[in-house]
Amino acid sequence: MHKHIEIMDTTLRDGEQTRGVSFSPEEKLSIAKALLQKLGVDRIEVASACVSEGEQKSVHALSEWAKKYKLVERIEVLGFVDHKRSADWIVASGAGTLNLLTKGSELHCRTQLKKSLEEHVADIRQTVEYAVSQGLNVNMYLEDWSNGYKDSPDYVFGLMAAVIDLPIKRFLLPDTLGVLSPEEVYAAVKDMCDRHPGKHFDFHPHNDYGLATANVMAAVQAGAGGIHCTVNCLGERAGNASLAEVAVVLKDKMGVELTINENHIFDLSKMVANFSGKWVSDNAPIVGQDVFTQTAGIHADGDHKGGLYESQLRPERFDRKRSYALGKMSGKASLIKNLEALDLSLSPENQAKVLKRIVKLGDSKQSITVDDLPFIIADVLESNDYNHITLLDCTTTSGMDLESTVSLKVELEGKQYKSSGTGNGGFDAFVDAINKVLKNVDYQLPKLENYEIRIPKGGETNALTECSITWKTGQRNTKTRGIHANQVFAAILAAVRVINLQLHEREI
Repeated sequence: MHKHIEIMDTTLRDGEQTRGVSFSPEEKLSIAKALLQKLGVDRIEVASACVSEGEQKSVHALSEWAKKYKLVERIEVLGFVDHKRSADWIVASGAGTLNLLTKGSELHCRTQLKKSLEEHVADIRQTVEYAVSQGLNVNMYLEDWSNGYKDSPDYVFGLMAAVIDLPIKRFLLPDTLGVLSPEEVYAAVKDMCDRHPGKHFDFHPHNDYGLATANVMAAVQAGAGGIHCTVNCLGERAGNASLAEVAVVLKDKMGVELTINENHIFDLSKMVANFSGKWVSDNAPIVGQDVFTQTAGIHADGDHKGGLYESQLRPERFDRKRSYALGKMSGKASLIKNLEALDLSLSPENQAKVLKRIVKLGDSKQSITVDDLPFIIADVLESNDYNHITLLDCTTTSGMDLESTVSLKVELEGKQYKSSGTGNGGFDAFVDAINKVLKNVDYQLPKLENYEIRIPKGGETNALTECSITWKTGQRNTKTRGIHANQVFAAILAAVRVINLQLHEREI
């Protein structure tokens, strides 16, 4: 097993085979810079030769940048067995390495090329010799090698024997259709390495069975000196091996030396997601939005008491932070951890009140973030828990050019009432409906002095909404607030609160 493993990222070439993904020249340059200078991958594959004039210009701009930093040797372009055509295209683009796509299975050679092994080898030799004469480095892909090794091993061995004397720097072994298991990868890669000691072999996995990262481990154990991967698993069908997973697994589980700067894995993942329009699952290892979030209260308690639910995969490695989700599964420790993050402190009594509110919100399937917490705390601490009126149920209906309607059920001074109302918007309709009920206790909602809606800074569209209403209540104004994911219901809760306050004051 090699002590150092080369990481070759092919996001800009194989990643563009993802349906709907096409990077602009500016995006390619930005990703390439981040891969080579910030993340520190060993090599990048940036295009396929002869695709288009625009692609050549894109590679040329990238190569001109790379030359300034002496990185052009680390930029590779896929080319074909076509004598001068691919090599000339790559030379004109300014790149320095041809990754030559040859047929690694007898079926591909015979069916696609309609040539014998000997004829294919003659074409390969001609193309390699010309590329080298033009100053290019050459690596050689054995396309469909996984099926070729399984179904026509004599063809694979014959191909290698016929080209082994050529100035080929690396032999690239693709599991083109992602069909191998780790055991099969280990056996096949080890056989190739044993047959050709001293030669450098890369392994190029695909993830059709979800085995790409496991297969990478097997290939490295068998003697592969390089691994191909993409950011965010981009690639055809189920995609390629994840760069984030590969980098972390090889380091942590196999003790391999890599040049990867882990601090930039997450940043690069977000960049590629933005440029590609292919979003990463929230639970994707290393780069998912939620993978460093503890949800269960027992886990937060264990971390609070002694880091019991932390592992080698610490978020700080990737310039990220651990968080503790707030919801119906939250416990006291989850709340304490979030209070610490906000540099807030609450008495045990108020902690219990806030936690009760969080669990109640979680039961209604609302997503609660640390940014929502100050709203909830303020709302709870302002509450005096008067229960003259309780909102039991409420439905609002709104249309663009139609009046809004509200149907509600409340408990008022121990009796239940139903009512409905209409108005110019959901809150106006609620006021109409609730005032009909309040006539039973000789009370009407006061007039509004001010009405404010806000969400947490940087909040998502499903964030909690805070509605603060200032009411004209006699000689002084009264301000109440309501908290809810729906801004109309936030206002309704603020209205219920002022009703309770005023009915309480009327009693004393």
